[in-house]
Amino acid sequence: MARTAFVLNGPNLNLLGKREPTIYGHETLADVEASCRATGATLGLEIRFHQSNREYELIDWIHEAREAACGIVINPAAFTHTSVAIHDALAMCDFPILEVHISNIHKREAFRHHSYVSSLASGVIAGFGTQGYVLALHRLATLVVA
Repeated sequence: MARTAFVLNGPNLNLLGKREPTIYGHETLADVEASCRATGATLGLEIRFHQSNREYELIDWIHEAREAACGIVINPAAFTHTSVAIHDALAMCDFPILEVHISNIHKREAFRHHSYVSSLASGVIAGFGTQGYVLALHRLATLVVA
């Protein structure tokens, strides 16, 4: 039986490949989803992949994951630095949470250096491009081995 992992993506990630490719690369979110699904298949993980520009939708998916998932890989994007609500939703989860950022947020503007998610995360991957999602899924699979 496959274990379910939620891969959640925050605002503006729907524009991957078009938005600031010098920072975020040329891969699209569809490319990232395909990579996550292929990786999940090799790891025995069913992937539920979502993106929203709306904070409440991400929170709803986190709530859903509490009942349906073995873990979450999340790129909260700009909500990383602003959302106490996403922090609080993640705090209710009793499984691994892996935080992913395509760019190295610590080399960018000072306001991007703080994360409301990192204190809850089992691990943080930043600056590895979209490969960070694959790395996070590998780590998640390791953490949820029975």
